[in-house]
Amino acid sequence: MTRLAGYAALAFAALAAGACGTLEPTVPEARPDVPAKWEPAAGAAETAGAAGIGWRDFLASPKLVALVEMALANNRDLRVAVLNVERARALHQIRRSDRFPSVDGSGALVRSGGDNRDTTSAYTASVGITQFEIDLFGRVMSLDRAALERYFAEEENQRSVRLALVAEVANAWLALAADREQLRLARATLVTREDEFRLSGRRKELGAISALDHAQARTLVEAARADAARYEGQVAADRNALALLVGGPFDQALLPEGWEGPVTRWKGVPAGLTSELLLRRPDIRSAEHSLRAANANIGAARAAFFPSITLTGSAGTAAGELSGLFKSGTFAWSVAPQLYLPIFQGGRLTAGLEVATADRDIALARYERSIQSGFREVADALAFSATLADQRRALEATVEAASDADRLTRARYQAGQDSYLGSLVNQRTLYVSQQGLITARLAEQANWVTLYKVLGGDWKESGP
Repeated sequence: MTRLAGYAALAFAALAAGACGTLEPTVPEARPDVPAKWEPAAGAAETAGAAGIGWRDFLASPKLVALVEMALANNRDLRVAVLNVERARALHQIRRSDRFPSVDGSGALVRSGGDNRDTTSAYTASVGITQFEIDLFGRVMSLDRAALERYFAEEENQRSVRLALVAEVANAWLALAADREQLRLARATLVTREDEFRLSGRRKELGAISALDHAQARTLVEAARADAARYEGQVAADRNALALLVGGPFDQALLPEGWEGPVTRWKGVPAGLTSELLLRRPDIRSAEHSLRAANANIGAARAAFFPSITLTGSAGTAAGELSGLFKSGTFAWSVAPQLYLPIFQGGRLTAGLEVATADRDIALARYERSIQSGFREVADALAFSATLADQRRALEATVEAASDADRLTRARYQAGQDSYLGSLVNQRTLYVSQQGLITARLAEQANWVTLYKVLGGDWKESGP
């Protein structure tokens, strides 16, 4: 037992010897060269909690919230991201286990004999360590740290997929709402124009209008018919897109019947946002962890230039009979430390360090690039937030004016005070303005969803 205790002390001494620093360089500081804050858009206003709120607090429609819940539970892309996190965690655990000795037990029977030899038996039972590297220069620790940072990066990638999925479901829901509203408008317009076309046919028979006026009325009918057919197909495609995102069957009552108003709770454009908000975006945080992993690999590449010591040892018993295996006087032990000293590698170690350094510099450039891209995405969304609102208000006024003009020209045409051409032009103007208003509402709401996403949103279900 005293010898076993001494052997255990030797193992712990090896662990203590391996608990030293690493040769990793300092992680370089990113210099993305972006402004400290975004320029405020025209009409910008303070919005409390503009960043960092949960998606439940951000989305206003209960039906959309229910669809997002189902997507987060069933979407296959998100499931792959979750499994990638589990895989990275397991890989880190494998790498981390290299920092500790693997203790194995074994038992063996060896029988030997021959024509001129007696048959003999040898029984052994032992517990030992095989090829345990004493981490003198931190090589194993650096590899462990690199695996840990890759695990953190996969976690951030998963959060990024969750955030993107929330935005994709919201945008698909908005697209379906807008297309159903367009379909409703096209069908209502088709009914109205078919009625007018029948009336124009009677007026033509009576000689009240020319054949040209009747043909022009038909062009409006066929244009509305074509739009109705086009939007029927688009609505079906939108439903298919939502089904793919949700990842399973869902209640059709959760789909919008048409335009149901804003789907987000934000009422104004955030003003005075600092670019530090980008550091909360999961894709940028993933790039940062990838940079740290690449930097840790430099430490492992540097440590490869120095000697390494591996330890193999065992302690147990040996006897000629199985019954005497654990009797007094059968204890046996062995220790076999091995020193490895690189002398000539043909440039392999130097090239390995150069590769690790280049990988670190690439990761740094990607990190800076992700910050620059994020800054631009937020700047674009902020710029559009004010202009899209102005565009929507202008189209609302246009629809109102076009409705009045259409009503007046119809009255003048029916009274014989104006030609059918004037009524035709105003009908087209009203229809195009109504279509443009639906598109503007979709773009405005989709931009709010985009702004929530590019600001980093929140991967939690609700805000603080």
